[in-house]
Amino acid sequence: MTDTSAIPPAATDVPADHLSVNPRSPHFDEAQLRRGVGIRFKGRERTDIEEYSISEGWVRVQAGKTMDRKGQPLTLKLTGPVEAWFQDLGEDAPVAKKD
Repeated sequence: MTDTSAIPPAATDVPADHLSVNPRSPHFDEAQLRRGVGIRFKGRERTDIEEYSISEGWVRVQAGKTMDRKGQPLTLKLTGPVEAWFQDLGEDAPVAKKD
C-alpha cells in the first residue's frame, strides 16, 4: 500500500507530462483520460490531440482519415508550446506547462 499523504495535492491536479489516447501506448492512462484533459497548443485549445509531451513541446494529431497497414490512424507530430489541465476542475484548474 502506498502513502498518498506524502504527495502534495497540487501534484495530482495536473495531467501527466506525456499522455496518449491509444491503449497500445505505454503513455496511456485511462484514469487521467476519464477526468478529461484539456490541451492548449500554440495558444489555441485543441480537441483532436492523440498524444502530447509537455516537456518535449509536441503533439500528435490524426492525419485525416488515413490509416496505416495495421489499421491505426496515421499521425503528424507538431512542435510548439503545450499546456494541459484537467477539465473536471473547472476554469481555474492548475495548468501543466513547460517553464
